[in-house]
Amino acid sequence: MIFSAAFGGAYGFFAGSKAEQSGYDPHAFAMGASFLFAIACVALATLSFRLRWMRQKLRKIALHNEALADRNWELQEAEQRARSLFESQGDLVVLRNLEGTLTFANDAYCELAERPRSALVGSKFTFNVLEQGKTALLADGTTIHDQNIASPLGARWIAWREGLVRSDAGQPAEMRCVGRDVTDRTEAERALTEARDRAEAANRAKSRFLAMASHEIRTPLNGIVGMTGLLLETPLTQEQMTYAKAANSSGHALAALIEELLDYSKIEAGKIDLENRPFALAALIEDITEFTESGGVALIVEPGIWPNEISFLVRDTGIGIAAEAQERIFREFEQADERIGRNYGGTGLGLSISERIVKRMGGRITLESKPGAGSTFEVSVPLAASGAEPCSFTAPDLSGQSIMLVAPQSIESSLVARRLQRWGGQTCEISDPEVARALLPERTWHAVLIDRGIEAAAAEALGEAARGYAAQRIVMFTPAERHELQLSSAAASPFTGYLIKPLRAASLAARLSAEPEVRAPNLAADAASDAPDLTPAGIAPGRGLSVLVAEDNEINALLMRSLLTRLGHQVVVTTNGEQAMESWLAAKSAGAPYDLVLMDIQMPQLDGIETTKRIRSLEAGQPGRRTAILALTANTLVEDRYACFEAGMDGFLIKPLDREKLAEALANLAASRHLVA
Repeated sequence: MIFSAAFGGAYGFFAGSKAEQSGYDPHAFAMGASFLFAIACVALATLSFRLRWMRQKLRKIALHNEALADRNWELQEAEQRARSLFESQGDLVVLRNLEGTLTFANDAYCELAERPRSALVGSKFTFNVLEQGKTALLADGTTIHDQNIASPLGARWIAWREGLVRSDAGQPAEMRCVGRDVTDRTEAERALTEARDRAEAANRAKSRFLAMASHEIRTPLNGIVGMTGLLLETPLTQEQMTYAKAANSSGHALAALIEELLDYSKIEAGKIDLENRPFALAALIEDITEFTESGGVALIVEPGIWPNEISFLVRDTGIGIAAEAQERIFREFEQADERIGRNYGGTGLGLSISERIVKRMGGRITLESKPGAGSTFEVSVPLAASGAEPCSFTAPDLSGQSIMLVAPQSIESSLVARRLQRWGGQTCEISDPEVARALLPERTWHAVLIDRGIEAAAAEALGEAARGYAAQRIVMFTPAERHELQLSSAAASPFTGYLIKPLRAASLAARLSAEPEVRAPNLAADAASDAPDLTPAGIAPGRGLSVLVAEDNEINALLMRSLLTRLGHQVVVTTNGEQAMESWLAAKSAGAPYDLVLMDIQMPQLDGIETTKRIRSLEAGQPGRRTAILALTANTLVEDRYACFEAGMDGFLIKPLDREKLAEALANLAASRHLVA
């Protein structure tokens, strides 16, 4: 300011001295001084503002530098933690540049390589690869592969994960490789795989052994069952008949046991095959019948809870199963009680096989049981609708008809009542004959069904009492009671019809729909028409068949000759495939070809499969009827069936041979000249 005042005074004096009058002008001095003072103030204000701005800028720079220092410290700390983590973990961590040179290797990698880090970093060191595993590429570009490497510690399996590390510009900068030693896991997996392969091989060997053992057992068993069957058809004393029946029954029991073991073996080996064919739920019924000394067994088939599902309920009044044993009996070789095996026999495989088959079919099997009160097995399986023609049986219309059922309380009586109700009948089920007699006058009865199980005398008396109240008076009895029902006079019989238990729906419907008869029908004829046909299938009328039998076992050959001769056929027996070929060619050349060839599969020199192929090869392109060839085998595996059909066979019979099945097969052949197994 002093400078400004001095400068302003000098300027004013100088300006005043230069005026026109050459006199001093004090106003000019003041004006100059003021102007300079203003300029000085503006300069000072500007300088002060810039100084404050500079101080703020320096303060911001200091804060930014402090933040950068903190960030740099954090990055260094994070890098140190990451490096410590890489160094401390057991996985191998390696960084390589794009040329493959190591830029980083952690302690685990250095330890496995047995080299210091200084020797590894900057080199292109890699382990010697003994075996390369499979490689997989992930969606993010990471490559996964296993390597068996040679290291100073020995051969080791390493699972690698390799991926690119990119720069800030997004360009590949390094290759990150992380490896984990999986030697123990790989060796354990290989040991498990080898153990599984050995188990599968052992299972296959067991299946082959069982198949071979089955064949070797079935062959003599066929002779035992067949010969005892022939023996039973000859005149025998009562004692001899008892012994022969026991031997025949034991043979069939042994055959069933072999079949069960083979089924279990096939299920274990995963070779069970399902076929869409008509079937009957027989196994559970047979088992439950065996454990039911009194009462009854019911098989109820009805739609399941899901669409296209069928439910089979098998109910009995047998010994029952304790709660703690109900889950155990579905295991292999398990029974409800150790006394079961002693009292009833069996292997404990039936339910295990049944459960596995049901599960394979996509179904389920359940059990409800109470000791001493019986058991109920329910099997529900999905089954598609059959394309076959529906059953021709038509249920009768019993709407408005009153039917009295007099029978002891049992499974069968409840099923009969249930069936009558489904047909529309008003069913009155009574177990006491005296109560039934008292109810007779209450209404007009369409029919009175009387079970002879209420006692023979009571049944006769109730039938007599029902004469004036029911048009149909039907008595029910078992085949065993048939000889006890002797009618002295048909006119004296109070009954208009007879039904043999177990009742068939068609027989019951026919009897209820028939016109009432004044006189009782002939018991033998009526019972025979109702009883199921248990006689073996016969042969078609006309000449017998010309049959060639190729069988190397002398006993089975004798059995086949005897069975076929008894059925009225002409038989030629050969002992191997070559003899069968010669006999077949000779018969064809003579103009009298065989109608049927029964071909054993396993024979010396030339087996049945190869013999069949040769016969079919000779028949190819030639006119005339093709010879029907039926396999006669003890093998039951699916592969054997396929082999038979591929060779050109028309079907097969399983040993031990059943006479009824043989007769039925021959009857079909005689009728159509083509065998359908």
